[in-house]
Amino acid sequence: MNNIRNFCIIAHIDHGKSTMADRLLEITGTIEKRKMRDQILDRMDLERERGITIKLQPVKMEYQGYDLNLIDTPGHVDFTYEVSRSLAAVEGAVLLVDASQGIQAQTLANLYLALEQSLTIIPVINKIDLPAVNIEKTKKEIIQLLGCGEDEIVLASGKTGQGVKEVLRAVIERVPAPTSPQPSPFKGEGVSLRALIFDSTYDEYRGVVAYIRVFDGAIKKGDKIVLLATKAKSEVLDAGIFKPEYKSTGELK
Repeated sequence: MNNIRNFCIIAHIDHGKSTMADRLLEITGTIEKRKMRDQILDRMDLERERGITIKLQPVKMEYQGYDLNLIDTPGHVDFTYEVSRSLAAVEGAVLLVDASQGIQAQTLANLYLALEQSLTIIPVINKIDLPAVNIEKTKKEIIQLLGCGEDEIVLASGKTGQGVKEVLRAVIERVPAPTSPQPSPFKGEGVSLRALIFDSTYDEYRGVVAYIRVFDGAIKKGDKIVLLATKAKSEVLDAGIFKPEYKSTGELK
């Protein structure tokens, strides 16, 4: 598990989060350049029309020998519950701040949610390519808020790609690899899996699609599973990842 990093991006609405996610996918080679389009992780028509993220979206990237699992989260205050579910499934968060606007209300709200989960925070000042930005002022706001050093702040532009490799390097170097949070209470009872469902959708062909974070063991096609809260039993019809389109792997571990 030492080569796995689970992280999300949190930001105020319109601070460039979806554009930054686009560049991460492009630089890691997850999406071929010829297939790239703006807001590629925003699947809903309304998201693309309004230019905002409403639904969280996970994606797996591979970069320099590391598996980077990103959850792109909404930035609008109305979708805070989406953000909180995402934060429960990761170890780190990229805090994106617009260089021209500085720290704003939803930046703080999402940051406090991340700190409550004891996540590693990577501060990134975005949109540094814009004219009339006040990078020094934004740096001071972040340092005052987080108590971090100036050298811990990454300067980037999701639009031009400047500094995006440094964001990836910071995720690899600073976000801890996943570990089992605590000893399983079900040892000796034949339980080999512990996983958190952080979101779900319904597909008319596949049925319920659960987005999970595996903490212990493995889950594979054909396994019988039990949901702890409701005691509901089910069978795993398939298992896979998003890259960013769904790709069957037969197993998650």
